[in-house]
Amino acid sequence: MIPEVLYTLKRPFHWLKTGVCQALPAEIKYGFPQRKLKIICITGTDGKTTSTTLLFHVLKAAGKKVGLISTVAAYLGETEIDTGFHVTAPSPQQLYAFMRQMVDESFEYLILETTSHGIYQYRTWGIKPLVAGLTNIAHEHLDYHLTYENYLAAKVDLLQRAQIAVINSDDQSAARVRRLLKSKHQQILEYSTSERLPKVIRDVMIINFPELYNQINVRLVTKIAQTIQISDQEIAAGLKGFPGLAGRMEKITNRHRLNIVVDFAHTPQGLEAALTTLKKRLPEGSRLIAVFGCASQRDRAKRPMMTEIAVKLADYVVLTAEDPRNEDIWSIFREMTEQLTKGHDRIVTIADRRQAIEFALLKLAKAGDTIGFFGKGHEKSMNIGGAEFPWSDQDVIREILDKQQKKD
Repeated sequence: MIPEVLYTLKRPFHWLKTGVCQALPAEIKYGFPQRKLKIICITGTDGKTTSTTLLFHVLKAAGKKVGLISTVAAYLGETEIDTGFHVTAPSPQQLYAFMRQMVDESFEYLILETTSHGIYQYRTWGIKPLVAGLTNIAHEHLDYHLTYENYLAAKVDLLQRAQIAVINSDDQSAARVRRLLKSKHQQILEYSTSERLPKVIRDVMIINFPELYNQINVRLVTKIAQTIQISDQEIAAGLKGFPGLAGRMEKITNRHRLNIVVDFAHTPQGLEAALTTLKKRLPEGSRLIAVFGCASQRDRAKRPMMTEIAVKLADYVVLTAEDPRNEDIWSIFREMTEQLTKGHDRIVTIADRRQAIEFALLKLAKAGDTIGFFGKGHEKSMNIGGAEFPWSDQDVIREILDKQQKKD
């Protein structure tokens, strides 16, 4: 009861602190640049970074002057701007400065990845999107939003501000989202895996995006692009030229005959989708190994869910650190495993993430096996004891393999 009351009371506090005291002065300082841009926002639990980046490439391939702000990086056309460690949404000052630069350089579109935290905390103050797209709403961030209904309401708050809302009719949230989107002045569009795509787009999707979760991202991007009058041929060209995204099912090439993938999956639904895809690709006679953890100060209820999913789909599971912050790592492991009724004999717990990666690569895996390292993805730091330390799964994996190769 008390946490729910505090959650409700914090909203007007953020309205004053972030909206009135930070965003409004930034709006005025930079001359309301959002009014001169066509802003497309994408939110959701899984897939929003991939979808925003993919849409950015589609529009760029179509000849549009477009900028991007995502959790991975920001772009002004071809120019990349680093957004720093663990950034989920820029401050209003950063956002408005970025938009002012876009206006000054005659950009037309801004693609903005939008988080529930950013929406609830008024970091998107003043943003009224031309289009807002929703990937899905799954089990995540209930440590902050407390309930699924609060989490959903934060996402819908963004959709309600858009001229056009695009929602995933296959998602469990679809019916509730429809009920909340009642504006008579808003166009609501839907996309689905059952919807027939134009052949030129479907052909590219099947070849370049064979994973079901990526095909869902493609369908959202296609629907948004069609809405703003991008031709099917231009959409297909943008999809075909998409270079991929760091930390999203990223393959690490090696000479050890191991299939190594780094992915950002940090939710039950994301982990299940990634492991299901890897299991389908598994060569006959080889094994699937999952290495991941659960971050502190995040939704604790997902911890046993993720371990259960991993044990169900993978042959071996290595539990390790993922931003433990100030929480005891062994307490996290206990919560991740305490509800398991079977599979304990296939789980190894190693607190140090470097040691866990080394164990999986050099002790557990055999030639032909697939190893998925989940939870960190593109991130370049890890929070231990409340401090950020430089970290990259990709770099550590390569360092361990290179060192082993020199020994061999």
